[in-house]
Amino acid sequence: MSASFRPDIEGLRALAVSGVVAFHFGLSDLPGGFTGVDIFFVISGYLITGQLLREIAEDGRLDLWRFYARRARRLLPASLFVIFATLVAGYFILSPDEQSLYSKGAMYASAYAINFWLIRWSFDYFAPDAANNPFIHFWSLSVEEQFYLVWPGLLLLAAWLRPGKRTAILVIGLTGAVSFAVCAWLTTVAQPWAFYFSPLRAWEFAAGGLATMAPAKFWRERPQLGVALAWLGLALIAGAYLTFSEGDTPFPGVAAVVPVAGTVLLLLSGSGNVQRGPSAMLALPPLQWVGKLSYSLYLWHWPVIVYTTMMVPDLSWPGRLACAALTLALSIFTYNFIENPIRRNGWLMANAARALIPAAMLTGAGVMATYANARLAVDDLDPSQRIIAETAAQPSTARAKVGCVLDYETVTPKPCEFGAKNAERSIALFGDSHADHWSTPLIEAAKKNDYKVVTWLKAACRASRLTVWSSKLKRDYTECDQWREQSIKEIIALRPSLVVISEISLTGSRKLSPDAQQSDSLNQDWQAGLRATLEAFSQAGLKVAFIRDVPFNSMFVDTCVARALWRGQTPSVCDAPRTDAANDAMAAVERDIVRAVPNATYIDMTDRFCDAKTCHVFIDGKLAYRDRHHMATPFAQTLEPPVERALFSTGAAEK
Repeated sequence: MSASFRPDIEGLRALAVSGVVAFHFGLSDLPGGFTGVDIFFVISGYLITGQLLREIAEDGRLDLWRFYARRARRLLPASLFVIFATLVAGYFILSPDEQSLYSKGAMYASAYAINFWLIRWSFDYFAPDAANNPFIHFWSLSVEEQFYLVWPGLLLLAAWLRPGKRTAILVIGLTGAVSFAVCAWLTTVAQPWAFYFSPLRAWEFAAGGLATMAPAKFWRERPQLGVALAWLGLALIAGAYLTFSEGDTPFPGVAAVVPVAGTVLLLLSGSGNVQRGPSAMLALPPLQWVGKLSYSLYLWHWPVIVYTTMMVPDLSWPGRLACAALTLALSIFTYNFIENPIRRNGWLMANAARALIPAAMLTGAGVMATYANARLAVDDLDPSQRIIAETAAQPSTARAKVGCVLDYETVTPKPCEFGAKNAERSIALFGDSHADHWSTPLIEAAKKNDYKVVTWLKAACRASRLTVWSSKLKRDYTECDQWREQSIKEIIALRPSLVVISEISLTGSRKLSPDAQQSDSLNQDWQAGLRATLEAFSQAGLKVAFIRDVPFNSMFVDTCVARALWRGQTPSVCDAPRTDAANDAMAAVERDIVRAVPNATYIDMTDRFCDAKTCHVFIDGKLAYRDRHHMATPFAQTLEPPVERALFSTGAAEK
């Protein structure tokens, strides 16, 4: 063991990985355990900056090849082993289409670039379920690797400008300040960029880097101050673990200062080698043991819990403990037989080339193998699997026309016209993606009756005048409010024969984002908002038809059905009780609001999906949903006759 070994840092690693694992395993008492990743970032910044600055000070230069060889020996073998093992396990658990999709994630993870893939994924409202991606946790390793590529050059720049600690502090501090400012701003504007983009996490590494330049002598001479600050640091980390939550806390942004500052204080206190208070606690043998396993634990915990919950959706606490035991066993094996032996291998340590050449070959092999697996998984699909994949991928009539369903950031309405050409009469379709999936049968019915359909559609933006919290943006969805008001004005100015509204139900949005901020008065606010939108059209002399939302499923229906067929089961295993999926009680409240508004009609097609007890996902040989809560377009096409009867045979669309 190196003389410079810091047992308190090993204990900090244990604290960090324990928080992350507890959070992902569903320990609700630690809703902020995800901030353990930020602890890792600060530790990396502290250790790597100290190591590089010492080498610059002693040798006047950096041996970058030797530095990258150490990183490759430390990180690459274990990560590739876990990636390949996860892919092999996925063959028996995932449907072919999922295998193909997640193999692409494995490809980016192998190249330490999955964070860029996830940024794009995060802004796609119709992206597959991120919670089922067994490689999503590699984002933090990608950020670290990208840090290792850039940071040595930054320190060399500081030394070239003017050798000495002051210049290094200035360069690191300036880099950190700019990174933090942009990160804090983007957290409120485009949170996925702030979360996944490595330059916007640089301030956390910089905080650790600045801490390494604080004189250890200062802390050795002031042990009581060090202990006091260490207790404060531990309290900050505990506060983040206990009070932050993924849904309620805009993160990283300003909130990330709490765990980052706590880690910095603990690192500073421990630099004085004062084995008292928190430093002594972090040096306890159990924490040292977990700290040594922390890298392998981090790699294994996510695919274990993801695959297990796929097979056992209602996983009990004994089941979660069994997952923890399996994670521990796999981590011990990986640490003792892959991670540590390769890291300490004398032949590989002899010179940089011996480590870097095999590392480059392994990385290339990993990228090629995962890419090949992505292609092979769907190369010869069973016809039933191909139909499911094609059905889920088929866009609605409105969404097939580029730009007709607006993204999160756009606030200026973009109406799109469909249906009978040169028709004098029009119907306005207004709402979120749950209005959009009705565009397919509505537009076809309108054509038959010589109407055109003009759409005002925006992702995740309900028609009801209600400010909602966006789980994607991690803030109030103000762009929705601006778009909605302008759209209402434009629709009234158009004077259509009928305004058709549909939106995700309140219970559906709660299921979609169970951790999102929910006010105690949300039910009343929603009722008032729905009434206000309906009355705006009614008072303008327009007829309104409100279509009840479709049932909401607990799982992604396309993947559930595909997995069922892959395992030789029937699609009915994915059906849900009507009491869970439809929520008739909330719909009754909605119906009463609509019927109380003059010129407003309530249309309920739930019986097309559900019988008295069960809501079905495979109806008349067709997949009913493309995900958890959006109709599959081929099934939506079968609803054209009832939509036509509801809107045209009853006279709802007539002036």
